[in-house]
Amino acid sequence: MFQILRNAWKIPDLRKKMLYTILMLIIFRLGSFIPVPGMNKEALQQLVGADNSLFGLLNTLTGGAFGNATIFAMSITPYINSSIIIQLLTVAIPSLERLAKEGEEGRKKIAQYTRYGTVILGFIQATGLYFALRGAITQRGVLSYITITLTFTAGTAFLMWLGEQITEKGIGNGISLLIFAGIVSRGPAMVQALYANYVNGNLNIFTLILFIIFALAVVAVVVIMNQAERRIPVQYAKRVVGRKMYGGQSTHIPIKVSMAGVIPIIFAMSIMAFPSTIAQFFTQPAAGTFWRKFLDFISPSSWFYGVAYFFLIIFFTYFYTAIYFNPIEIANNMKKNGGFIPGIRPGKPTSDYINRVLSRITLAGAVFLGFIAVLPIFVNYGIKLSGLAVGGTSLLIVVSVALETVQQVESQMLMRHYKGFLE
Repeated sequence: MFQILRNAWKIPDLRKKMLYTILMLIIFRLGSFIPVPGMNKEALQQLVGADNSLFGLLNTLTGGAFGNATIFAMSITPYINSSIIIQLLTVAIPSLERLAKEGEEGRKKIAQYTRYGTVILGFIQATGLYFALRGAITQRGVLSYITITLTFTAGTAFLMWLGEQITEKGIGNGISLLIFAGIVSRGPAMVQALYANYVNGNLNIFTLILFIIFALAVVAVVVIMNQAERRIPVQYAKRVVGRKMYGGQSTHIPIKVSMAGVIPIIFAMSIMAFPSTIAQFFTQPAAGTFWRKFLDFISPSSWFYGVAYFFLIIFFTYFYTAIYFNPIEIANNMKKNGGFIPGIRPGKPTSDYINRVLSRITLAGAVFLGFIAVLPIFVNYGIKLSGLAVGGTSLLIVVSVALETVQQVESQMLMRHYKGFLE
């Protein structure tokens, strides 16, 4: 990876893209320290430090911007939600599906709808945060509501623009790199918390070494599973068109083990955090009441949360994979172009075979995602480390974005190599 980045730095064009990307990320980090008027930082940090997975995840994804009550407190989560909603609507609404197949113009139109959805969802989320964070607002009122909600929404819109600029003028993957930068910026605080646990006696030297080895092993497994894929061989028959012969080559259909990425984890976490989020809008129920017992039962520290979280991730992995990957469409395209899987008849038998392979691969990927997501819950439950938020979602995002960015840089280097060869 470092060799690829070093070689890319020697190319002037790519060096400019990398410097531009670094500049945009610096602007992102500077904005993470600009406070929002009317917000109490200390009260908000107490809420983030409480047993609440939703606000804890949001603070991790924003690189501490949420806990510090800054203009980037919502990060680009509204953009992610808008992208997911538009993608689901593209499958459900025929007009959007046709628009997605119109090429570059159609993609620009869908991107425009995504921007509009980001602003709308950002304002709705900012309104929800205004009422949910009532204890962190110094003075409530109409002017305070307008100032805080519009500041949060404008911060999200600016981050969306930064991500698009990195994608167009930088090395690509702009939105993913913003999330990556936010998570990585929490690294020094994580190391400091780990050292504090060692000093306070929560960890001895033997447990500390085992913890570090275990963390590195988990990262290695994530890299392996993220790159793993099942290749279905495809053979194309020879065709004679005029005086030329086409086809006859062999290729494959790559099916990634973790095709859905971290989206199932985000969906599952949103559902599991929904009762706790609703509870933030009202006064906390007294101890011993049914609602209080229910919230304790589904809290992130309970065993039920881990089990339900695990099975929800498996469900959403199958759900998103079914939307993203269509075996019938692939089988029809292969049949039109004279392709077939050796030993499998074209048409429905081909789609059934691909569907069987996809189901088995998806099961392995779903179990892997669920294991990585719930592992930190049980690790923290067993070791009882204070101030150390080790998130499986964060780990998956960091590794996935790092691999995608390196592949993006490598593909741009390869493209320039072929371009120079042709010239």
